[in-house]
Amino acid sequence: MWWVLWLLGALLALFSCLDVWYFLRAGVVILKAWFQPPVFDITAEQILSGRVTFNDIDMCHMNNARYLRECDFARFSLYTRNGVFKAVRALRANMVVGANTIRYRRALCIGEAYELRSRIVTWDDKAFYLEQRFVSSKDGVVCAVMYCKQSVIRSTPDQIMQHLCKRKVEVPEFPEDLQHWVSFISASSQALRAESGLEDKNK
Repeated sequence: MWWVLWLLGALLALFSCLDVWYFLRAGVVILKAWFQPPVFDITAEQILSGRVTFNDIDMCHMNNARYLRECDFARFSLYTRNGVFKAVRALRANMVVGANTIRYRRALCIGEAYELRSRIVTWDDKAFYLEQRFVSSKDGVVCAVMYCKQSVIRSTPDQIMQHLCKRKVEVPEFPEDLQHWVSFISASSQALRAESGLEDKNK
């Protein structure tokens, strides 16, 4: 009987210290994507289907933070199927979210089905830039749209693309709205560096 109490105590400690459901869901998403056909077009749109559950809501519609969580899982699937995760491991690199912005256009309500459409839009010398859209399954309305800056550490997007394609890949043009957002990120970084005195230290 003591081992049952020990197990329950260990599970309680684990669920108290970690977001266990997040890691379980991430594992399932990656495993499912692993067994799906690979996507050789790196910039191709990939779609995950979802439905708003009681675990997602506040005031009968999807909680704002849930959109970002679902985008995480969609990116895991995207990078697994298009080979980016594999290339990152081969190059001993890493990727982190450097910035994101989301616009909420219409609420996704309890029980509503949607498609989460993700694609790599373009990249620069430090990061990939992705667009992720929540599209209502009932009428095709874009309920939310997010831009994500996926920063690459210990490598570059160009090296990842060359590893995948075995050739130099032309960088797609930046859409105008994405250019404005990237300019905002750059201006914000410069202001924060100046505020903390980092600009003076680097002179």
